[in-house]
Amino acid sequence: MQRFSLRHSNWWNLNRVYFRVPSSTTAIASFHSGEEEPRNPNPNRPKTLRDVDGPLACLLKNRGVIRFDGPDTIKFLQGLLTNDVRSLAFQNGQGEIKSSSVPTPNQLLKYAPPVYSALLTPQGRFLYDLVLYRPPLPSEKLDRTGSGPGASSSSQSTPLFADVDASLLDELLDCLKKYRLRAKVEMEDMSKEYACWQCFGGNLSDKSSLDEEPDAASIGWGGSVDATGLSAAEGNNLGWRWYKDPRLTSLGFRGIFPSKTVPPLVESDKEVEEEHYLLWRLEKGVAEGSTEIPKGEAIPLEYNLAGLNAISFDKGCYVGQESVARTHHRGVIRKRLMPLKFVNKRDEEAEEKWVAPKSEVVDVKSDKKVGTVTTAMGCLGMGLVRVEDALFGGGLLGIRGEEDVRVKVIRPDWWPLEWVQQQQQQSATA
Repeated sequence: MQRFSLRHSNWWNLNRVYFRVPSSTTAIASFHSGEEEPRNPNPNRPKTLRDVDGPLACLLKNRGVIRFDGPDTIKFLQGLLTNDVRSLAFQNGQGEIKSSSVPTPNQLLKYAPPVYSALLTPQGRFLYDLVLYRPPLPSEKLDRTGSGPGASSSSQSTPLFADVDASLLDELLDCLKKYRLRAKVEMEDMSKEYACWQCFGGNLSDKSSLDEEPDAASIGWGGSVDATGLSAAEGNNLGWRWYKDPRLTSLGFRGIFPSKTVPPLVESDKEVEEEHYLLWRLEKGVAEGSTEIPKGEAIPLEYNLAGLNAISFDKGCYVGQESVARTHHRGVIRKRLMPLKFVNKRDEEAEEKWVAPKSEVVDVKSDKKVGTVTTAMGCLGMGLVRVEDALFGGGLLGIRGEEDVRVKVIRPDWWPLEWVQQQQQQSATA
């Protein structure tokens, strides 16, 4: 399959916005490492992403897949994770109606949206993030006659799948097994059988489903629309489908699919390397995995996990809940993860300088530390910075030890307004 690689271009275009990125992948930091693919000499390959009109899709090689099964699965995860996972246990008659309720064999009529969550230390520090999925049970799929789902057996358990940080998958399994005790739940690594994909860019944030894409709407004969094709465009014949990313609609769609298959609506000229998805997240200030969210150190609310729908403040107890609740009820989070842009003194993108993770962001005039770079790729990055200094301080920001680099801190447009208002009130009373 032909892929468009960031290595062949130093421009990328998503949502018709152009950014300059380095032609060398050595500028990527806080990103998983892996063996590089050989270059494809195909002359028809687009030279820049300007030639590719989104959405784009990529296989997330830095995410592995875990399967949970057993009668105590939901109860077990509910007592551990930061989010309320009970929505994944819906029975017949519950769940969200499929956007195109077309009777198609092996397609589910109703589904449970995925849940983003995290596992913390008892002290409330971040350990691992998970995106949980509930695949359809055989009794919930439509048969060849288009009949509704049949009655499920009372003995039928509800398996769940999760995409997790692949580099720490074995460690996460060991951690979960320590908490299992007598709970009837089995956990296994399914990364060889399944893979995680992301579809992003273009105008996906405006769509409730991928079957609104022109490529899906064009399925049919003689210009007509094939309703069965529309239904199948969301998922494959095994019932696996694309879901709205549970964190932000602007992140696009996410899903788990059998590892030897290509998800629906993924075209060869629009399948890109994973670095493009990293750039997409950098622009929005969304960290993912224990490399970008420091394991055992990060405070979940500082990394905006509440705004990314990873935390329920109504579900009751879970590991680390007391610390998270205490921080939340104090009202003001002084430091937050925010997008960064690195420029030179002429306000041009600082292409000649590579900013390393853990570099200190400082006020140029006073040399006061304002924050720390957590992830960087070329001229873009993310950093944990003091909101007051970054948004209301008014001073020039730079990188300690790099005289020619200036830092622009960007407030993401998805941030709740109350986050900024709380900080303004705190600054006014200080």
